[in-house]
Amino acid sequence: MIFKDEGIGFKKTIYIILLIMVCSGFFGFVYEMLFYRIDLGYFIKRGSTFGPWIPIYAFGGLFITAFTYKLKKHPSVVFLVNCVITGVLEYATGWVLWEFFHKRLWDYNVEIWNWGNINGYICFRSILFFGLSSLFLIYMVVPSIKKIANKISEKSLAIISCTLGCIFGIDMLLYMILK
Repeated sequence: MIFKDEGIGFKKTIYIILLIMVCSGFFGFVYEMLFYRIDLGYFIKRGSTFGPWIPIYAFGGLFITAFTYKLKKHPSVVFLVNCVITGVLEYATGWVLWEFFHKRLWDYNVEIWNWGNINGYICFRSILFFGLSSLFLIYMVVPSIKKIANKISEKSLAIISCTLGCIFGIDMLLYMILK
């Protein structure tokens, strides 16, 4: 379990992970809104949901936390491992979406700053950004969420995290059904 060494139980860990995923998905939404404002010159809603979050960032936040939180004493290792994790996640997701569903949700072939582009699924800029973002997640976001989680009752934490997690999950399902 991710936070077992810190005396955080299973249920509380699940609540914290839900909040990490929602925050990561929202972070990705804001990042992409700003990036595409620079790239295209105007704002465009990004993502594959109706709400202000992008699922691949949410799952990326989950993977980053699960695989490297215990390595937090070594920032360079956290950065390098997460460059690999997020690069593999992004490439695999892009490839699966294209090969099995004929959907292309991003294409680095047509974006600015796309050096090291591999089949439009990943590029050096994206991997570098995700590696840097993982440092922000591990050293700022996760501790902040844990601090808030420790200040409020477990019941309040459950209500907040489950409500946000359900809204996010329902949003993903509705988008898949309706689009």
